[in-house]
Amino acid sequence: MKKNIISSIVYSIFIIIVLMQISCSQKSENVPTENTQTSTETMVTVAYPSDTVKLDEDIKLNATATYLLTSGVKANTTGYITAMSIKPLDKVKRGQKLFVLQTKEARALGNTINQLDKSFRFSGVTSVISPSSGYVQMLNHQIGDYVQDGEILATIADDNSFGFVMNVPYEYNQLVQLGKILTVQLPDGRNLPGKVSKIMPTVSPTAQTEQVLVKISDKNIPENLIANIILVKSNAKGLCVPKSAILTDDAQSELWVMKVINNNTVVKTPINKGLENNRWVEIKSGNITLKDRIVTNGNFGLADTAKVKIQK
Repeated sequence: MKKNIISSIVYSIFIIIVLMQISCSQKSENVPTENTQTSTETMVTVAYPSDTVKLDEDIKLNATATYLLTSGVKANTTGYITAMSIKPLDKVKRGQKLFVLQTKEARALGNTINQLDKSFRFSGVTSVISPSSGYVQMLNHQIGDYVQDGEILATIADDNSFGFVMNVPYEYNQLVQLGKILTVQLPDGRNLPGKVSKIMPTVSPTAQTEQVLVKISDKNIPENLIANIILVKSNAKGLCVPKSAILTDDAQSELWVMKVINNNTVVKTPINKGLENNRWVEIKSGNITLKDRIVTNGNFGLADTAKVKIQK
């Protein structure tokens, strides 16, 4: 009886040991080893550098549409205004008849003189013409008014004096030489060519700016319109990469791009940039050639030598 109890205890212990070994074996099979782990690949898009992009560093200055010169339409005799062909804001041309004046004597005598002697051809009527082309800025008299010789009947804004006036800091005076063609950006999105026509010979004593007149061919621009005029400070044409490829640290003290090697690995490549616009950045220095594939999308947070998959 005692032997049977001992045998049962030994058998139970044996079974427990076997079960523990099986459990440990299963746990060890479920633990992955370093050899079974697979690295993930980040999906990216790439682009090649370009050496045909032209980059400009420019300055935008405000300019106001202005008529620098106004011409007065003067009465050429003393008398009454009997006719006029203009209204305020009308466009007129140089030499266009604007007013008809009749002298006081002619109104008093009427056709009496002509009836006495038809060969005399007395009318006492004279025409007043426009001294310049432009628009009627001010109208001072109406039909029936009595005016004196030399009196201003109307004011014409002279088209030849129209242009955009901008205040240019003297440090940029070499960018606005006479005859230079500049780009005038209007608020409606149009870009018009403008020519530097006049540079005022004085500067503001406080702001140290000089006034520059830029003329354009379009005469339908309203006065006092504010536009932008672009002064090109410098330009560059060299190796460029898309702006989305440029990465930097929090302090923006270091710049780099991620370059693809071996078709599925990226390496961190430090660069120094030059000029840039909204699409491209000039690479002043860095281990980059025209044949390199540069990551433009999916590059944020990529580590050096990370594995990637290029999207087609």
